[in-house]
Amino acid sequence: MNTAHKQLTAHHTEAIETYFINLRFLLIVCVVAGNMLEPLVRHSAMAEGIFLWIFSFHMPLFVLVTGFFARSNLHGRTGQRVLRTILLQYILFQSLYSLLDMTFFRVDGVVHSFFAPYLLLWFLAGHAFWRLLAIALHRLSLPLQLTIAILLGLLAGCLPLDGVWLAISRTLIYFPFFMIGYSLNVSKLSAMIVQKRRRLGTIGSVLLMLSFIMLHWELPHGWFYGNQTFMQLGVSLEHGLLIRIGMYSLQLVASLAFLAWVPRRVGYLTGWGRRTLYVFLLHGLVVRTLVAAGFVHALGYSPASVIFLVLFSILMAVALAQPIVQKWTKTWIEPCVPRPITVFWHYIQHSSSVTK
Repeated sequence: MNTAHKQLTAHHTEAIETYFINLRFLLIVCVVAGNMLEPLVRHSAMAEGIFLWIFSFHMPLFVLVTGFFARSNLHGRTGQRVLRTILLQYILFQSLYSLLDMTFFRVDGVVHSFFAPYLLLWFLAGHAFWRLLAIALHRLSLPLQLTIAILLGLLAGCLPLDGVWLAISRTLIYFPFFMIGYSLNVSKLSAMIVQKRRRLGTIGSVLLMLSFIMLHWELPHGWFYGNQTFMQLGVSLEHGLLIRIGMYSLQLVASLAFLAWVPRRVGYLTGWGRRTLYVFLLHGLVVRTLVAAGFVHALGYSPASVIFLVLFSILMAVALAQPIVQKWTKTWIEPCVPRPITVFWHYIQHSSSVTK
């Protein structure tokens, strides 16, 4: 009986891992589509509606999935290696994107500093901080961990600084989703994803997208980005906390509805989903090049142009998730930590243990 229970649990775990890998690819498609549509949001209600619909769920779910997969490599030497790799990825791509921005992209409002992550690279900084925060809280009970994470997310709006520095605002706002993913009960989630609920979720997700397209949302986009404090958004502490709670509620509903789109079986999405890191770090180079060259605006702002860009985003994500791209760029995307850095890291650890 015990053996059968273990086998059933292992089966559920494998099925949920496949589900999350498939989800990861669908989310990276949303990331690419959102970045492609962003230049059009001021000119097209359809582009703005799809853009805000994407932002209502894609980052919360992406962070949740990141937390789920971190449960196997958060602690010990493996966790230390992951943190060092994230740091090296951040240094490499922050340098590359900043250099290209200063010479070619020239995106408005970008601060060129290692302490201000370049646009999409905030996720790398956030990922490192989520891991460190999760390690700091790991001795506490799960309810207390989640309570602290939510309080940090709410109080992020009170910070007396620009939210882009060290990606601190987004890091704290999305931290609850990382902890939810990290502590997720696999068996309960598997039981929740049934066919009837999937149909309801799909319908709800479509209706939510249509509402974003047809209704003009007065809420500033900064609430969807999560990169601005209450002061930057021009609201008081009381109003800011109420709106942030409302945003958490919206993101939770939108995320649960989008989960209905995700297939559970192994397929093409599963293979592509294993290489989403390549899509994430490389698609920005393609998108920014197309925007800087005038390609996106040259298409116009009609519904047909918006649909074309969404389809183009899907094709781009699929192309960048191919094994050949991994082969060509693996050295940059998954760099080996140089020996001097590894030696220095172990020296710091040894010194701290001695002082204790």
